[in-house]
Amino acid sequence: MKHFACNISKNVLNQIEMKKILFLTSLVLIKMTTSNAQSSNAKNETYNYATVPTRFVEANGIKFAYRSYGKEGDIPVIYFNHLTANLDNCDPRIMDAIAAHRQIISFDYRGVGATTGIQGESIADMAKDGIAFIHALGYKQVDVVAFSMGGFITQEILLSEPQLVRKAILAGTGPRGGAGIPDVVGSTYGDIFKGLLTFRDPKFYLFFNQNKVGKAAARDFLSRLKERKENRDEKVKLYVLKKQLKAIKSWGNEKPMDLSAFKLPVFIANGDADRMVPSTLSEDMAKRFPNAQLKIYPNSGHGGIFQYHEDFISNAIDFLTK
Repeated sequence: MKHFACNISKNVLNQIEMKKILFLTSLVLIKMTTSNAQSSNAKNETYNYATVPTRFVEANGIKFAYRSYGKEGDIPVIYFNHLTANLDNCDPRIMDAIAAHRQIISFDYRGVGATTGIQGESIADMAKDGIAFIHALGYKQVDVVAFSMGGFITQEILLSEPQLVRKAILAGTGPRGGAGIPDVVGSTYGDIFKGLLTFRDPKFYLFFNQNKVGKAAARDFLSRLKERKENRDEKVKLYVLKKQLKAIKSWGNEKPMDLSAFKLPVFIANGDADRMVPSTLSEDMAKRFPNAQLKIYPNSGHGGIFQYHEDFISNAIDFLTK
């Protein structure tokens, strides 16, 4: 009888333990489901360039600051920015429009903004960093949108690792050894001084014509750059300007690159009165790339794509999504 009672007790205990296990298992499953839903919501959260968080990735001993958002796919769009540009110098209208169709990623060069290290000594150095950054994100091929100095860097990437870039948009830029590129140094310092005297951002003078249309476009562009209110990037230090200008001058005096070797589709854009990188160099590149199309915007300067951002967006998205 005792043995029978003992067996009953054991059965009851086993049932109780089984119920506990089932209860705890259900709690774990519920937690996992909730966690996955939260992760999914976080991943699918809609950002614009004013709100997208800044992330970091390490490559070549450098911690690169970057912002990534948009419609994810196998091949992202990497944005290479201009002289002394940090992450807050990307035009949000252009970035957001591209993000509606493609994943777009902007980043700070070595020693710029929140990216660690010392600014590269040459355009080729910056290209090596760009390649390392792309590989650190796990990509084997990308599309590129590059403005001004970013276009110089992109051409060096093509020379070092041509298969990395599938398509390239080169705006407000020119070829290595192009006539007038070394003069960027003088015009930049001149307009920086003018900006100091007038309490204006030097891009007001560097990027836009100084007529009624150009000044209005400049004010609109500079206002857009201030739309991000929180978690803005770190300011660019003066030594970065000096090193980048030195690198640009050296690159402009180097032997021209054979652009005919690159068969990728290239879209080239500029204003018709670019004082920083002469508009004629955009026309020169369009002739030398075997698979290039050219767009020159009227009554505009170096920042033609910002002045005519709606037109440029249409051109760029059409080019990138075909």
